[in-house]
Amino acid sequence: MTGVNDPGLAVALITAMLVVAGAALTLVGALGLLRLKTFYERVHAPTMGSTLGSGCVLLASIVLFSALESRPVLHEIAIGVFVTLTTPVTFMLLMRAAMQRDRIGGGDGRGETPNGDDG
Repeated sequence: MTGVNDPGLAVALITAMLVVAGAALTLVGALGLLRLKTFYERVHAPTMGSTLGSGCVLLASIVLFSALESRPVLHEIAIGVFVTLTTPVTFMLLMRAAMQRDRIGGGDGRGETPNGDDG
């Protein structure tokens, strides 16, 4: 890009809607982290919020920069693949660690230790 380009009203509206949707999904995930009670409930909301929220923001980036540069800009897909693959794996590892801790006897079945802290 050599100068300031106008992406057009339609592209700007689509981009804005995708960014707002991504921010809203991430906010819902963060609120779920605060409002839910047990570890098993709390770990699910941010995982879904971050995956879907970042997906919407990445789509917005693809749409905007493809319109500005008049060619498909697809390198954001690599970021999306990375986030889509690593977030669920991290979720599964956290869940397995909490279940193992509960099985050994260090937890109360809710993913928390008997003294109330998660550490």
